Amino acid sequence: MASKHGNKKAFRIIGKETYVFDSKKEANRFDQLYLLAKAKKIHNLCVQPEFLLMDTQKHNGITYRSVKYIADFKYTKNGKTIVEDVKSDHTRKLATYRVKIKWFLSLYGKDLTFLET
Repeated sequence: MASKHGNKKAFRIIGKETYVFDSKKEANRFDQLYLLAKAKKIHNLCVQPEFLLMDTQKHNGITYRSVKYIADFKYTKNGKTIVEDVKSDHTRKLATYRVKIKWFLSLYGKDLTFLET
């Protein structure tokens, strides 16, 4: 199944874990981070961490689902939490993505470093 932006999915198998990435660029970044984790230069590497932006809401009898931001990677480097998102130039300009990033940073930005690669 092709992604909505025409990227080909990429897979990595590490031990018994299979990781599916939305693009080759994202998979290549995982390869780099995985090697850094093995060399103990970064710690607590997490793939596709979720961050809650808003809980489920009820209004006038209608239930609105929660809103989450899913980054590509989260890890610790030199005691600091880093959240990374691998994006193409096209996706980086999408209004929905820009709004979610601003929302995410307003809630979590003071506690971490955010990188767009």
